[in-house]
Amino acid sequence: MLRFTDEHEWLRLDGDIATVGITAHAAEQLGDLVFVELPKVGAKLTKGEAAAVVESVKAASDVYAPLSGEVTEVNEAAVADPASVGADPQGAGWLYRLKLDDASAMDALMDEAAYAEFAN
Repeated sequence: MLRFTDEHEWLRLDGDIATVGITAHAAEQLGDLVFVELPKVGAKLTKGEAAAVVESVKAASDVYAPLSGEVTEVNEAAVADPASVGADPQGAGWLYRLKLDDASAMDALMDEAAYAEFAN
């Protein structure tokens, strides 16, 4: 299941673990990424709080926790090569994985069609 937030994050659910990243739309708006800061594994995130930072030559942007949960993994490759986030934001450029407190909360987020309409 793939879902989107109005802060331009995407989530892909696998069991109760959601992989989180920025959308292609967000990556396009930011331009070339030069720095990525990710949350620590084990960090407890609350929906809506700043969880990560992506920085481009244009601006730094917070990436917000789309749902509440615990960080189980971070994408060290994104930190080592920030450009990979912009090049493949919904693939190899994922940011972190989150064990959701309530996986059913995904239902309240936008599906791909609703996000496409929202982003345009």
